[in-house]
Amino acid sequence: MIEIMDTTLRDGEQTSGVAFAAQEKLSIARLLLEELCVDRIEIASARVSDGEYASVKRVAQWAKKQGYIKKVEVLGFVDGRTSLDWIHNAGCEVINLLCKGSLKHCTYQLKKTPEQHVADIKQVLANARNMDITVNIYLEDWSNGMRESEEYVYFMVDSLKDENIKRFMLPDTLGILNPDETRLFCEKMISRYPDLHFDFHAHNDYDLAVANVFEAVKAGVKGVHVTVNGLGERAGNAPLTSVLAVLHDHAKIKTNLHEEKVNSVSKVVETYSGIRIPHNKPIIGENVFTQVAGVHADGDNKKNLYFNDLLPERFGRSRQYALGKTSGKANIMKNLQQLGIELDDEMMQKVTQRVIELGDHKELVSLDELPYIVSDVLNSEQEEQSIKILNYSLSLTYGLRPMATIKMQINGEIYEQSASGDGQYNAISKAMWKIYKNLNKPTPELLDYVVVIPPGGQTNAIVQTIITWRFDGKTFKTRGLHNDQTVAAMKATMKMLNILESGNIPVINYGNLP
Repeated sequence: MIEIMDTTLRDGEQTSGVAFAAQEKLSIARLLLEELCVDRIEIASARVSDGEYASVKRVAQWAKKQGYIKKVEVLGFVDGRTSLDWIHNAGCEVINLLCKGSLKHCTYQLKKTPEQHVADIKQVLANARNMDITVNIYLEDWSNGMRESEEYVYFMVDSLKDENIKRFMLPDTLGILNPDETRLFCEKMISRYPDLHFDFHAHNDYDLAVANVFEAVKAGVKGVHVTVNGLGERAGNAPLTSVLAVLHDHAKIKTNLHEEKVNSVSKVVETYSGIRIPHNKPIIGENVFTQVAGVHADGDNKKNLYFNDLLPERFGRSRQYALGKTSGKANIMKNLQQLGIELDDEMMQKVTQRVIELGDHKELVSLDELPYIVSDVLNSEQEEQSIKILNYSLSLTYGLRPMATIKMQINGEIYEQSASGDGQYNAISKAMWKIYKNLNKPTPELLDYVVVIPPGGQTNAIVQTIITWRFDGKTFKTRGLHNDQTVAAMKATMKMLNILESGNIPVINYGNLP
């Protein structure tokens, strides 16, 4: 069993532009401990601000009431009693003491000898013992310490190993390590000090944080540090979700974390932090459980050939099959199965072609949009159209009425007209009716105009425009589908004109319409 310490509320909050309000900190702390069941959380740095003090106090009050107070930790400094008093007065009982893990940091930042630094640390440890505060120690810049001043690292641990320290935490503070170094350095620490509890704390500057955590665990560390969504200073920390998957699937090591909760917790932190989750972020990205290529959906229909161990259901998600220009019949079939819609082979081919056509106008077609596409195909005339729009131009200028120019083909002849209107579609229809008036062709009455966007539709969502017409005492509807509302209305209008030309009007009964 590996111990997981989440430092989203401390190290994660060092992400540029991220500052959690008190209620947000409390909410995240609750989710991490109660829902996700991490082993420990680091929630703040001591002495930061009055606002931080109030936030820590609020989390501590809740944690004490719920029996979690020993799982709540605060970063503190080698400053006698100052950090300890701050932490104690806020109601917390665990300090993560920031000590120097490299000779350079000790010499040039503290301007002290190793012996002086150890003496200062021991004074804090004595104070903590008198205050009944549990101590973990960060050996800051330990990775550079092992590279450049290994004997200094050993001097520090030799000097402190018999003190009242629960955990020695080994940070790759600047994210400099590669997996080989990580494993070597961790093995050296564990073989030299087999009775100590070591945590590994990775940063992601070379995009190696997860790989380094994996190697540290294989070397024998007992705990690892993570943040939700990989938040953290510079390139961030090891992301909780990726570490979780690697530990469970590759290292075959158990944790106390509840996999099915990670996605919902990640979304909450995304909202509070304002840092968007990349769509291709493993486990939690928008697209990572979406198959796009039709061949993949086909393979999933045949013994799940494109599945791996990262099943979306493990993480509270579901597999999706994207609908776009690379979609095949298998993708569409998967989505139709989810919607409970059955189509014959001929109609499947037509729906597939329509999805591909719409996919040329936008990146993907959503599942919510698919029923509209099916409806549009089912209600489309399959015969050769005698009336077509060949070209159109729309002009929308602030302070001026919209203008439209349209070129149409009617029974093989080409016609063109322009008109202004109260809106773009109004201008287009006026230009059309000019052509019809010159040809002495009757035009219908528009009774109703409805625009429907799928639930949760984005600004580029497929739009279904449904227009109700009355002509020669008969009422009927036509539909148009496009990601541009005006074009969708034009398509509905073209269907109506072709119905009038064919004389085959599908009458619907609405009772006594005015």
